[in-house]
Amino acid sequence: MKQPPPVLLPLLRSPFQGELLAWLFLHPGEEYSQIELATRFKVSPSTVTREIDRLAAAGLVGTRKAGNMRMVSADTNVVVARPLTELLALTYGPVAVLGEQLSGIAGIEEACIYGSWAARYSGEPGRVPNDVDVLVVGTADEDELYDAARAAERQLGREVNIRRLSRQDWDSPKGDPFLETVKARPLVRLTIDKGEDQ
Repeated sequence: MKQPPPVLLPLLRSPFQGELLAWLFLHPGEEYSQIELATRFKVSPSTVTREIDRLAAAGLVGTRKAGNMRMVSADTNVVVARPLTELLALTYGPVAVLGEQLSGIAGIEEACIYGSWAARYSGEPGRVPNDVDVLVVGTADEDELYDAARAAERQLGREVNIRRLSRQDWDSPKGDPFLETVKARPLVRLTIDKGEDQ
C-alpha cells in the first residue's frame, strides 16, 4: 500500500525515506548494513534495498560490499550534503538524535516526543514546529536531561524541551489536564539504549 507524502517534508516520497536519510546524514562517517537499517526502521530488507538503490543512483549515499553484506553511508561530499543535512535535522532529525542523546542516562524508563512535532510526524497537517517536546518517564537526573536537551538543540537547530514524570504520574493521568491531552494526541516513542548498568 502506497504511503502518502510525509507532512514534515512533503517533497519526499515517504516517511521512511525521511527517516532513513536523516539517520544516515545525521551520523556522517558511520556505515550501516542494510539488514541493520531494516531492523532499526522496522521495514522489510527489500524496502531498504529499493530505497538505497534510489539514493545511491542519485549520489546521496555510498555503498560497499563487506562479505555478504551491503554497507551504506551518507555521501557527505555531494554538493547538497550540507543543506540536506540541515533540512533533515529540522524535519526528521528529532527521532535520529534524541534517542541517542538520552541513551545512557540512568533512570529513564521510557521516552517519547509529544506535541506538534509528534503530530506532524504522525501525518497531521500543519507547519513544521519550531520546537520539540520530549516526555521522559522515570527518575533521571534533571541536570543530565537538561544537558541532553542542549546537546540535541545544537544538532537539530531548534529548541528542545524535556519534561520528566514519575512512572506513577504517567500511568495515572486522571485529573491532570496536561497528561490527558498528551495521551490523547500522537506520541513518537524514542529508542533508548539503557546501557548495561541500568
